[in-house]
Amino acid sequence: MIETKTGGELDAMRAAGRVVARALETVRGAAAIGVSLRELDEVAAGVIAEEGAKSSFLGYHPAWAPSPYPGVLCTSVNDAVVHGIPTGYRLRDGDLVSVDFGASIDGWHGDAAISFVVGTADPADLRLIGTTAEALAAGIAQMREGNRLGDIGAAVSVIGRRAGYGLLAEHGGHGIGKAMHEAPHVPNEARPGTGAPLRAGMVLAIEPMFHAGGRDGYRRDDDGWTLHTANGSRAAHVEHTVAITPDGPEIFTVLP
Repeated sequence: MIETKTGGELDAMRAAGRVVARALETVRGAAAIGVSLRELDEVAAGVIAEEGAKSSFLGYHPAWAPSPYPGVLCTSVNDAVVHGIPTGYRLRDGDLVSVDFGASIDGWHGDAAISFVVGTADPADLRLIGTTAEALAAGIAQMREGNRLGDIGAAVSVIGRRAGYGLLAEHGGHGIGKAMHEAPHVPNEARPGTGAPLRAGMVLAIEPMFHAGGRDGYRRDDDGWTLHTANGSRAAHVEHTVAITPDGPEIFTVLP
């Protein structure tokens, strides 16, 4: 069942979204050559504490994972697409970093991701990031009453495929609310006009994940969490938590 949220529940999710947006902005500001991924995780944990929030990621243990997730951030570098564990790795000039973060307030979750380059940026990386962000915006634009779930994936995929990028196989966005992951699964590639109808009060996390090498495949790291592109090409990941309203989509994971 795809849940719709009441006005008060949407307000609670707006509050969680603002925490997520602030944490990602703070982490991006702290990311620099020589800074470790674990140090970025500590920065995000500090924002959680200051806001009186809870981490959506720390201790999360889906059935496929070998152990509970050990951080509050997912920090995926270069050919890592998603779920990268924050380790002692220190950022280098030109690293492409994707940071995913979730937090809850009073049990209501927000979830978002950003990608950026540390130091000197390769134009190809900037194009990859920009195209992924363009696809996110296109998917969000489809979040209107009367459309269907497949319209979101169709909008995302046409931008990625046209640019020659791969889309992370078997992964996409999701519903979000009292749980970080709720129904429905939101595919990043679908036929327009298919899937469940979109209704006001639905809240979805839309998250394109593009591979520069044009292939969709991935491999799982020995840590059991991190997913890498199968061919070693670089990847970008962006995400927002978005509500469908009678007036159109509203992004929760932005600062006012």
